[in-house]
Order: sequence, then C-alpha cells, then structure tokens
Amino acid sequence: MRFPVSLLLACLAATAAAQQPETTSPSTALTIYNDDFAVARMPLDLDLHSGLNEIRTNQVTTKLEPDSVVLRDATGKHTFRILEQNYDAGVVDQTYMLRKYEGKTITFRAGTFPVSNPVPADHPEWRPVQGTIIRAPRSERFPDNEPLIEVDGQLQFQLPGLPIFPASTDGLLLKPELRWQIDSTTAQKLSAELAYITGGLSWQATYNVVAPRTGDAASQEKADLTGWVTIRNDSGTEFPAARIKLMAGDVAKIQPQTGAYVTNRPMMMAQSVNVNGEVTQKPFDDFHLYDLNRTVSLRDGETKQVQFIEASGITLERTYVYDGTHQLGPQLGNVNSNYAGVNQQPNFGLDSGNNKVLIVEQIKNTQANHLGMPLPAGRIRLYRQDADGQMEFIGESMINHTPTEDTVKVTTGSAFDVKGTRRQTDFRINQNAHDLDESFEIVVTNQKAEPVKVRIVEHMNRGENWEIQTKSADYTKLDSHTLEFPIDIPAKGEAKLTYAVRYTW
Repeated sequence: MRFPVSLLLACLAATAAAQQPETTSPSTALTIYNDDFAVARMPLDLDLHSGLNEIRTNQVTTKLEPDSVVLRDATGKHTFRILEQNYDAGVVDQTYMLRKYEGKTITFRAGTFPVSNPVPADHPEWRPVQGTIIRAPRSERFPDNEPLIEVDGQLQFQLPGLPIFPASTDGLLLKPELRWQIDSTTAQKLSAELAYITGGLSWQATYNVVAPRTGDAASQEKADLTGWVTIRNDSGTEFPAARIKLMAGDVAKIQPQTGAYVTNRPMMMAQSVNVNGEVTQKPFDDFHLYDLNRTVSLRDGETKQVQFIEASGITLERTYVYDGTHQLGPQLGNVNSNYAGVNQQPNFGLDSGNNKVLIVEQIKNTQANHLGMPLPAGRIRLYRQDADGQMEFIGESMINHTPTEDTVKVTTGSAFDVKGTRRQTDFRINQNAHDLDESFEIVVTNQKAEPVKVRIVEHMNRGENWEIQTKSADYTKLDSHTLEFPIDIPAKGEAKLTYAVRYTW
C-alpha cells in the first residue's frame, strides 16, 4: 500500500527538530503533545547505489500514522527521490497467524485447562486436536467476528484449544516496518532524518504544594511547590535514548478512528527522575515548548516522571467562596415560566439547599512569587504539615494552562467550620410597571478560632435587565449576571448580607 509524503508534516518536522551538524551523532528526538500523540525524529543511515534502492527500517511504532512519514536529508546536501513508501504493521500475533493459515489444517492443544495459560507439552491433560481454519477472525479489534473451525467434519465457532503453528512459518514480522523504493542518481552514503507522527505517547503535568504546619487560614502564608511531568509510552516501541520536548497547549489534531490502536498493553512501573540541569521553556508559535535538556530512556509500557519546576517560599493565599445556587448553574428562566424574557416563578433558584463554603487557594504565577514560568495544565495537590511534622493531603483540583502574571486557583474542598445559608425575604411582581422585585438574606457562620474572609457569589439569572436596589455590602461585578460580595466573618461568629434586585422588561 502506498502513502503520499506530506509536505505539511515536512514543515512541522523541520520546524520542531533541532538542527544538528552532520559531524554529530544525533539521537532520537520526541516532541510529545498533551493529546496522546508525538512527533518522532531519528537518524536513518542510507547506503544508496545508483538506481533503484529498497530501504527498510523497524525503528517505528505500532501506532504510526503512515501518511505523516517524512524521510529527508536535513542537511540539503544529498539528492534522492522516493518512488514508493509502504508501512506494514502486521506484527505477528495469534490473530495474524490464524489468518495466515486460513483454509489449512493445524494442531490445537486441547484440554480441560484454560487455553490462555501456558501448558507444558508433556502435560497429562494435553491432547492434540486437528482442526481446519475455515474462517479466521479479521482483527482483535472486532471480537464479535468469531473464528469458524472444522473438527471431525463438524463446524464450531470457537477454537478447540491453543493453536500450534509450524516453526518454519515464513514472512513473520516481529516489529512494524517501513519500506521505501528510492531512486538515486549516484551512489551515496548519508544520515537521513526520519520523522513521523505517532499515537501512544502522552504527558501531563502534576504539582505538589506543601504548606507549613500552622498559619492564619484567612491570610497569606509561605509554601513550597514542586512540578513534575509524567510521560507515558504506549507506542509499542522502546526509545532507549531520546531527547524529549513537551508541547503545552491545545493543538488541533484529527483523532484516528476508535479502535485503530492496540490497547490493554502491560503497564510497567513508574520511574521518577530528577533532571540534571534545568528544564527550559520557550514560546513556540501560540504554544509553549518545554525541553528536558537531557537524554532519557523510555521503554514501551513505561511511565516516567521528570521534575521540571521547584520553587520555595511561594505565597499561598486562602479564601472562602459561598455560592448558594452553584448547583443550579447559570440559567435564564425556562420556556414555561418566562414573560418577556424574565422568569416569574417565585421559587426560582431557591431549591439548591447548598450550605457548603468552598476553600480556594490562590498562587500568583509571577517572578516576585518565585514562579513566573508558564505552567502547563494538570493536577495540583496540596499538603499541609501536621503537629507531628507529617504531610497530610488537604485537597486537589485540575488547573488550566496558566501563563505568567496569571493566578492559579485551587479548590481543595469545603470548609468544615464555615457554613452558609441563603433565603428569599421578599418577592413582588408588577405587571403594569413591567418589573419584578426580589430580596435575599445570606448568612455565613464561622466556628473557627480566627476570622475568615468569604466571597459570597450571587447570580442575577431571572432575566437580562436587572439593577441592585439596596445592599448591605459593596460588590464586584464578575460578569453580566454574577456578583461577588467580599464579607469578613469574625471568629466564632457570623455575618449577614442582604440585597434587593429589580428585573425589568
């Protein structure tokens, strides 16, 4: 089968690859993206004679995208022409062998034991069964396509035992293979660059923040942050020495069809690596590229963790958020209760029953806060030391890609000793004046031994046109329908917020 060489992927490979002088010995280079794919680049020695050459290599993965393959001379000093390119992923497995012997009779090792378990040839329960493979399963991806085997003149839709194939079987492919037909005008030797896109390689960022044993929960405190990248290799190929870069950002990529890749690969133990030398990052197009600046070994089925950021003495600020209707989400009435775009149901937004106050930790991603490096999206975990000096887990959440000068916000759970209640205190509709008045009372209690600051969030979701008539505290407008009231709650006390809003149509 033939695949065209993509000029677009050639540009991608040329841009992403670090150019190496011809006198060096370049290693395999991987640029891994967040969404389970990577660009792989590696040297391929070519010894071409004048005329037509057939070149083969098995330095490829089982999840290679064939039409992304680029074979070129990165130095531009050699000229050759690729006439044909073939990719053979038919790596030998049981399904492949059954298909190869379709229509032929082979021996099956039958017995009362599970055929999936290795059984010695001299096992007392072993007995040979001759069966003709009338139909082999088309692919392991389609388990409903059962085999059809003839045994003693009868047909059955399952294997009569463990199939035993002749050792003399030819044409077996133990690894996927790329083949080219290359036309060269002269005899020449060169180290070409092979680049392709492959699935089965992914990475994600994780962050661990360790806070001190004590601290005023409503004020700032110092903490330590460590960031790791976790790289997973399920490509079906080992990379014994690879230079790895990580691309952070939402890169548009058409996903292969479901089931096109091998799944359920054995998982190997995770390895942790402290990088000798600093992981560097730089803007690349509209994304960010992180370079590990070292050569690492990445085995198939392996998960590897590499530390990429470490910061001490960062400022961690804890705040509390009470959103009495957050379970309802933003909503602007419904078809049955709207009048001119305003929801007129008296109990609209009152059935949440939420009294939980969320704990939010904030970290400014600035150089002044000992950070200032674009942080890729990932999971962030918070720990705090207890009275015995041990670290205790206090919550985690996911963060988005966070540029410098932005703030990381981590919701770690809900407070045990800080609770909120919300109730409607007045409701009135004036159809002649085309307005609706509504009043609320929000009470937050604090049983902690220190005061806390709570941001009370309210949603003006009955309609598009609204105006606050009265309020007991100032607010900040977060968007066209969301207000935030910062309220100080004394220790072992409570605070009350009241406000009235008018909707018009």
